[in-house]
Amino acid sequence: MSERKAKLILSDANPTIANALRRVLIADVPTMAIEDVEFHLGTIAGREGDENEYESTTPLFDEIIAHRLGLVPVPTDLSLYNFKDECDTCDGEGCTNCTVIYSLNKKGPCTVYSGDLVPVGDTKSRVADELIPIVKLTKEQALLIYATAELGTSKDHGKWQPTSGVGYKYYPDIEVDKKCNQCGDCISKCPVNILEEKGKKIAVTDIEKCTLCNVCVKACPKDAITVKGLEDKFILSYDTDGSLSAEDVLKESLKILVEKFGNVAELVENLEEDSE
Repeated sequence: MSERKAKLILSDANPTIANALRRVLIADVPTMAIEDVEFHLGTIAGREGDENEYESTTPLFDEIIAHRLGLVPVPTDLSLYNFKDECDTCDGEGCTNCTVIYSLNKKGPCTVYSGDLVPVGDTKSRVADELIPIVKLTKEQALLIYATAELGTSKDHGKWQPTSGVGYKYYPDIEVDKKCNQCGDCISKCPVNILEEKGKKIAVTDIEKCTLCNVCVKACPKDAITVKGLEDKFILSYDTDGSLSAEDVLKESLKILVEKFGNVAELVENLEEDSE
């Protein structure tokens, strides 16, 4: 596990559990993302010593810029923020417990990047990737905006999805029978190069790299190799966009799964009571 990548083994599980975790990693983990963007319209004066006047306009429609800003990963501390519509402090009006405000003030000619978003207040809320291009400004063009980020999940919009490339596979199990004559066909045909000749046997160097393609099985003239996936063990991997660390995403996913299973158990108990 690294800051933005994770690869883990699920043991004593089944496809139902593995797929439930996959779906939660994609759709249920909340993260911060820009939801509202306020554009300043009209003329913008230059900085001190700059006598030029800039027009608040860009080559792109405001809607496109707002959409691009919404897809910028925003650092998220789930222990600090509440969902805006569930915030008891402001009753959904927006406050420091449920929103983060960013300002952006750039004058052309230049390229506006995600790193030009400046958090109002806490500098810990600076965006995760600062080199995402937003728009190019030409001479005498300017962009002055205020953007508000809030918590959400990808069930409402993909910009609130903290993970990508989420998938799992059965844990490989490779067996080489005694009738193997070490012809080497399986070694040369293996697309991930995980087979090697070791002494008088064919050995597997890194079984987790096996893709279960069965090319080695088809290449073996003696039918001495068996490749299968274990039905109770899986390899799950995913990346994050930087709004949450890979470890935090996993912890939050497991927490959500426990709550979901608890709700199902409660519903079943209620049904049993009603039937009596």
